[in-house]
Amino acid sequence: MKKLALFSVTLMSLMLLTSCEAVETIFKAGMWRGIIVVVGILGLILWLFSRGKNS
Repeated sequence: MKKLALFSVTLMSLMLLTSCEAVETIFKAGMWRGIIVVVGILGLILWLFSRGKNS
């Protein structure tokens, strides 16, 4: 069932979006995901350093 849903979403995206719009959407999602991961890692590092100083 999941494969059918993924296939139908992919098919609809291919039919509704031009190639430039599809690539733009993929890169926007990738950029934001990357930013969130970097901010999360920096937050974790800062939290670990602040935790170590208080002990």
